[in-house]
Amino acid sequence: MAKRLNLATRALGAEPGMPDIAALAAWIAEHRGTTADIITYLLDQSLEPQVTAGIMAPCAGGRFYGRRVMGCLIGVDGRKATAEIGLDPQAISEDAAGIVVQKKGAWCALPAPHVLGITDSYYDDESEWNDAITGTYRDLMRSMRDVGISGHVLICDTISGPEIASLVRQNVFFFQPKPDRESLACLLEHQQQIAVGRDQLDTVLDLSSEYDIRKIIIIDPDQEAIAHALSYLDPDQVSAGGYCTGLCENYWKHLVDVSVYTPR
Repeated sequence: MAKRLNLATRALGAEPGMPDIAALAAWIAEHRGTTADIITYLLDQSLEPQVTAGIMAPCAGGRFYGRRVMGCLIGVDGRKATAEIGLDPQAISEDAAGIVVQKKGAWCALPAPHVLGITDSYYDDESEWNDAITGTYRDLMRSMRDVGISGHVLICDTISGPEIASLVRQNVFFFQPKPDRESLACLLEHQQQIAVGRDQLDTVLDLSSEYDIRKIIIIDPDQEAIAHALSYLDPDQVSAGGYCTGLCENYWKHLVDVSVYTPR
């Protein structure tokens, strides 16, 4: 009998829907005595189903967390940088503490800097602006790690080489949900792990002849995609990944189920 493989499972964030009044009221009642708002609620709802399902590397947050990031930035008026950019870390540090209480070792996902849509009206130099916003992001992520967050997923709309070069680290992972070949190549120039859906798997495996790929995270894999990846890589180089954008409880349980692979 073929031996079953239990692939590692990893979350790359989630986008839980806005709650109805009854659900929010019930949640507030459960958390009475703590400082909480709608972002706190969404953080909780993004992480709790992952923990319940047994995801090995859970990740709170998602693109929605950009609202908290914007609220913590200094020198930004609306979506425009009008002074030297900085950070007030109090709210994000409180968020990080809540995540760690819920799951020690969890990561946190947030939109990459370009997704915030901030325009520069202060530095008037593209290189200086990149240094300023990415430096503030480094401070933000460091503040959360100081509280106990293990790392960060930065969710992208597009791929910016200077942004990635400034921010990518062992504990900072860039993820673009719908990349093209050029975007994947740019990502692989800076990081040796890549997360892709089943429809991009062939492209990444083709790029493995040009780049050193140490791990592929297959978003929403099936048995065929896992088998295909394992024909190129060792089992410890292949993970089952998830990025939930809807009702998440059954989503994460399904991901755990499909991560169990039985070779034919």
